[in-house]
Amino acid sequence: MTTSLGKFRFGLTLLALLVFAVAANAQSGRTRPTPTPEDTPERVETEEVKINILAYDENGNFFEDVRAEDLVITENDILHQPASLRRIPASVLIVMDTGGELRWVKSLDQTRKTAAALVAGLRPEDSVAIMQYSDKAEIVSEWTTDKGETLAAINRTKFGLRSAFLDAVRLGADLLTKEGVENRHLVLITDGTDSFRDPRSREKIFRDLLATDINVHVISYTRMEITDIEPRTKAVSKAPPRPALPPEIAQQLPNGARDIATAPKVGPTISLDRKHLDTMKRRKADLELAENQLLTLTENTNGTMIIPTTKEEMVEKTAAVVRIIDGGYVLTYQPKVSFAQKLGERNITVTSKRPGLVVEAKRKLIVKPER
Repeated sequence: MTTSLGKFRFGLTLLALLVFAVAANAQSGRTRPTPTPEDTPERVETEEVKINILAYDENGNFFEDVRAEDLVITENDILHQPASLRRIPASVLIVMDTGGELRWVKSLDQTRKTAAALVAGLRPEDSVAIMQYSDKAEIVSEWTTDKGETLAAINRTKFGLRSAFLDAVRLGADLLTKEGVENRHLVLITDGTDSFRDPRSREKIFRDLLATDINVHVISYTRMEITDIEPRTKAVSKAPPRPALPPEIAQQLPNGARDIATAPKVGPTISLDRKHLDTMKRRKADLELAENQLLTLTENTNGTMIIPTTKEEMVEKTAAVVRIIDGGYVLTYQPKVSFAQKLGERNITVTSKRPGLVVEAKRKLIVKPER
C-alpha cells in the first residue's frame, strides 16, 4: 500500500512539472520581444512608368546616341527625370482581321499581303507573334525572331464569316503583358467592327489598354470600306451589287459557276429593299465609329494609324509603322505622385532639349486601383 501511494505521489509530481513546463513555454512565446526595424529587412516597392520615344534628327533619320539627360518628361505638367533609357528589340503582335459578313474591299489575301510586308520590314532581332480573328480570336504563331516561320504562319490564316474584333484585342493585350515581353507593340490590320458586341463596348476595352504600356498601331480598312459602301446606302446606285458569295468562297466553285459568281455587273443598281438599305447605313455608321475610336486609341497609346485609300497604299504604308516600331527607345521614370496617392488619367509627354534631336512621345496612362 505504501509503495502504491509513493508511486501515486511521484506521478502527481511529474505531472505538475510537465504542466509547469508547458505553461512556462507558452508564457515565453507570448512575451518574446518583437523584432526591431533593424532586424526586419525593409521592402521597398518602386513605381515605374514606361514609354517608347521616337528619336530622329532634323532630316528624319534615326538618332543613334540619345542620352537620358537629353529628354524632358512631363506628367500632368509636372517635370520628371528619366530613370533609364534603352534601345531594345521590339515585341510585335500582329492581329489579322480575316472575317466579316459585310465587306467589299477587305479580303484574306489583302490582309496577308499587308502582314507579310510589315514582317519583312522589321529588324531581325524583333520578336513577332501572329493572331487571327474571324468567328473567334486565336493565336496562330507564338513569339519568334524567325521571319520564315512567321510568314508561314501568316499563310496559314483562314477566312471566316464573323468578326470577333474585341475578343482579339483583349487576347492580344493578355499576350503582350506576359512577363518577359518588353517594348510592346500591337498592330491591328482591321476595319475595327465587331459582329458580337455593341460598338459602344469598344470604349471600355480600349480604355483597358491605356492601363498598360502597349503601343497600338492600326492599318485600317475603314476608309476603303466606307468609300465602297457609300453608294449602297442609296436607293439608286452605279455601284455593282454585292457579290452573292465572298471571293474566297467563289474561287472554290467549279469553272462555270465560278465565272457567273465573279462576273462583273454593269449598269445602275436599283434597290427597293428597305431592309438592305438600312443594313448598309448601319454598316457605314459602324465603320465611321470604328475609325474614330481607333484613331483616338492610337493617339493615346503612342502609336500610329494608317488609313489608306487603296490596297497598294495599304501595303506600302507598312513602312511607316515599321519606322515607328524600330525607330525608338524605351524610357522609364518614377512618378512623383504615386499610383496609390492618385488614380485616374495621366498625360505623359517627352520632348528634347538637345539641339538637332527631335523626339516624339505622347500617351495617356490610366492608373487603376489594382495597380
